[in-house]
Amino acid sequence: MLETFDMADNRDGDALRDTLVVLIGGSGFVGRHLAQELLSRGARLRVASRHPERAFRVKPLANLGQVQLVRADVTRPETLASAVHGARAVVNLVGAFGGDLDAVQAEGAGAAARASADAGARAFVQVSAIGADGASSVAYARTKALGEARVRGAFPAATIIRPSVLFGADDAFVNMFAGLIAKLPVLPVFGAQARFQPLFVDDAAAAIANALGNPAEYGGKTYEIAGPEVIAMGELNRRIARAQHRERLFAELPDALSGAIAAATGWLPGAPLSRDQWTMLKAGNVAGGTLPGIADLGVTPRPLELFLERWMVRYRKHGRFGTKTVPAA
Repeated sequence: MLETFDMADNRDGDALRDTLVVLIGGSGFVGRHLAQELLSRGARLRVASRHPERAFRVKPLANLGQVQLVRADVTRPETLASAVHGARAVVNLVGAFGGDLDAVQAEGAGAAARASADAGARAFVQVSAIGADGASSVAYARTKALGEARVRGAFPAATIIRPSVLFGADDAFVNMFAGLIAKLPVLPVFGAQARFQPLFVDDAAAAIANALGNPAEYGGKTYEIAGPEVIAMGELNRRIARAQHRERLFAELPDALSGAIAAATGWLPGAPLSRDQWTMLKAGNVAGGTLPGIADLGVTPRPLELFLERWMVRYRKHGRFGTKTVPAA
């Protein structure tokens, strides 16, 4: 018989201590940070991924026997039953920007929720995205919304979390711009006025962990979680350049030109922007304000400026050795 989700059996009051939590798609950026948060709360983890070897870096964060890596694929539902067996709580982190998004983000999310319900899990968190919209012409946004609906149908008490763009020291967002700024004296900026509300990945991890730990409070609800500040794309690039101590010229492209470039070249490998990416960029990535937010999950988000100066040190001309010091008298 599976264990019941009884918060009273946690000796130190931590609802996740000794709880088996399964992270489906947990070998990526968010999964690594969420794993660290859950391990710090005493949870036992099973990381389920198509490529579990990519989660090896989680192992050193855990005590002996605290982490298990298994192979699973949401597009192959038969692999999910064993992955979630015995789990009290499950998080679905699977997402993609290309390929068969209906299979991965819509049907795959539903399959993960059904398997978790069948396994007796008491908490399920679906990580979606701000901008999820079933009527969208963009496959990413449309299938994220369809995935939410599939999850609700299979696991009505699930918590759906829609994060904004996530940043961290090891992200592929801020670091992408940082690498370009470090190399190029002049940079084109697509969608310079597009607005973002970037959220620190560790704050997102804390919010997800809180939802897992208290499904009675947070289950059955949808949250939009975002950072404390709205930043335009052009301003983000300028802040990164300042933190690198570099003078750069930013050519802010008109929307008409940006759209034309995306339409003409977006299908090419290595293109700067696809048509769908341009559509999402132009729409921005800001919490709508009609749904509960990260504060309702018990987390106070931290701003990008708190970290940017320190993280950009490695992109400066001479890295950590580029700061001049005044000789002692």
